[in-house]
Amino acid sequence: MNVPENLKYTKDHEWVLIDGDVATIGITEFAQGELGDIVFVEIETEDEELDKEEVFGTIEAVKTVSDLYMPITGKVIEVNPELEDQPDLVNKEPFEGGWMIKVQIADTAELEDLLTAEQYKEVIG
Repeated sequence: MNVPENLKYTKDHEWVLIDGDVATIGITEFAQGELGDIVFVEIETEDEELDKEEVFGTIEAVKTVSDLYMPITGKVIEVNPELEDQPDLVNKEPFEGGWMIKVQIADTAELEDLLTAEQYKEVIG
């Protein structure tokens, strides 16, 4: 299972890449594996301020639909345009081309609540 050391994680299986005051967010390899073949990603929160743990979108797989939760408070400044035509990028490249949103971080203190790679590995067993 690929759990890159340079990322932060949530117990809801999102990953967070911090670059200054912008966070790129997606779902982990574990999460996409549990969901199965992803057929649709819906994110209609661009330019919205969202609180930590609010739903920023949904992801639909062949078997289920799941909510996507904000790991931190911030403004959604970009949605990955590739996912509209290629939702399977989340399966193929969960940490690269399958990223979902970029967020302007509102409260950097919240970053301390995110899990390290080692802590996330414990969550997924």
